[in-house]
Amino acid sequence: MLLSLLLIALSLQPGCFAQASSSSNVTVTLPTIAPPTSQPLSNTLLSFSIEQDRWPDWSGIDSRNEFTYNALTRLAGLTGRPPKIRVGANSEDHTVWDPTVTVNEDEFPPPNTVTPYPEATHIAVGNEYYELSKWLPSGTHMTWGVNLGLDNATNAANMARAILNAFSTAAVRASGVVLDLIEIGNEPDLYSNNGLRSKSYNVSDYVADWINISTPVAQAIESHPLSRRTASKRGSNAVQGAVNIQACSFAGQGFTPTEVFDLGLLDSTPGELVSVVSQHRYSGAFCSGGDFPLVSFMSKASVRSNLTLWELDVATAVNNGLAYILGETGSIACHGAPGVSNTAGAALWVVDYTLFAASIGIGELHFHEGVGFKYNFIQPVALNRSTIDGSPLDPPSPPHIMPSFYGALLIGSAVSSNSLSFPWPVSHATLNTPSSSTWGMARIVELDVPADNVSGYAVFDAGVLQRAIFINLDAWLSSMEAAGDTRPGVHIDLGFAAANGTAGFRGGKVQVRRLAIDHADDLGNLTWAGQSYEDSSDASPTGQEVVEVVEVGDGVDLQASEAVLLSFDF
Repeated sequence: MLLSLLLIALSLQPGCFAQASSSSNVTVTLPTIAPPTSQPLSNTLLSFSIEQDRWPDWSGIDSRNEFTYNALTRLAGLTGRPPKIRVGANSEDHTVWDPTVTVNEDEFPPPNTVTPYPEATHIAVGNEYYELSKWLPSGTHMTWGVNLGLDNATNAANMARAILNAFSTAAVRASGVVLDLIEIGNEPDLYSNNGLRSKSYNVSDYVADWINISTPVAQAIESHPLSRRTASKRGSNAVQGAVNIQACSFAGQGFTPTEVFDLGLLDSTPGELVSVVSQHRYSGAFCSGGDFPLVSFMSKASVRSNLTLWELDVATAVNNGLAYILGETGSIACHGAPGVSNTAGAALWVVDYTLFAASIGIGELHFHEGVGFKYNFIQPVALNRSTIDGSPLDPPSPPHIMPSFYGALLIGSAVSSNSLSFPWPVSHATLNTPSSSTWGMARIVELDVPADNVSGYAVFDAGVLQRAIFINLDAWLSSMEAAGDTRPGVHIDLGFAAANGTAGFRGGKVQVRRLAIDHADDLGNLTWAGQSYEDSSDASPTGQEVVEVVEVGDGVDLQASEAVLLSFDF
């Protein structure tokens, strides 16, 4: 988990964005054929990062965690593949492999009101810890983190070998869970601040450091049956493919991919195994508490300012033939901020944040999860103290989904189940130039919506318009309803542009599914397509699915604090 006050609380100031006071009409033009500016849309676009210390809680030990399994399977049913899982984060650099430990032994600091569920300060793991991967849904692809912070190459190599050996066991092989990547170190650009290195630690030190620790890890990969060489001999029908390395994992732009590549990271022995560039992003930090107003967090402008600053890094990765992801991300760092990260409004933010990231070439977003974190999508185990202030819960809160899970449901429904997983078997750069060989996968483009706080995206299958998403980020709060205000909204008329640029309207039907909430500051009572997931013990929906069918020419109404998925039937 990110522990950084260096992360910028961009745009999170009270009153930054005015709320709409009445309903309005806008016209949005959708291209009927994917334009050259469209980006590939992966069916693992929305994936997860899990704090390493509580991994056994998520997976289960003697048997699988049924709630985790069912929630991830629910998302897989929408996209055709389970979300990818990265296990690592802050506790990645506090983990040691110990042959005397069976699964794990953790040492936790005491909880407090700001951090009711702190990360462990020391984690000792044995071989069976990594074998718990078998409890995830079949088809899950994983990234495992190893310790760079300890500055101990032997420990890093031991962790890597234990990971590789786990995925070679009969139980993990039979599960269909796949190891894609090993990551060495979490947010090394913060090492000079968190005590893992000296105050003078800089990017040049990091590159030398990374090469030193990663070289025996790379040697362990290359000498293992899961190496690239051996994987190529197994043939295309093998479930487990080659294992590579995920690089960077920086918290901000203290270090950048351009810098470390210029300093020779990719030219090193472990650098030859790098296939993915990962960086981390949050919109602020709650490490010492604070007040984060939901109104300014739910901001189209804030989402864009937080993500466009990574465009140079995306280009650097692509130019080096590498995939680019946000390997850890979320709303507010340090487990989330109450009244923001755990609200219904955060679900709408997730939709806009994720889809805008995809529209600028970010292949995946791994939203960070722990146990008891306020920004979780899923609370996988019963909680015996409050996530807000650490006060005792009697009775404990059972496993449950959180509001952001509804955003994942919408995104999963928008992504084609025919999409390819990221990184794809052809270069990211090639996919950014649509051609006949790549039209088979889904693509996305942001739409020009003439409303300050309403976002829109078009999704194409086989190059043809199939779906559109609109998100109204204007925050409708419970206090506004109590004051007798009228909930504002926008009516969207749909225009279409043909491949030759000809614009106009067209007939046909459109199916409308709504992510509906009562108020942006609610902690529950959301529905996706009329169904609730909050009162279920197994992450299944309750209630009847509601799909509106309207004439395309009639357009669609969108309330403040609401999102819709349109599916066209021309």
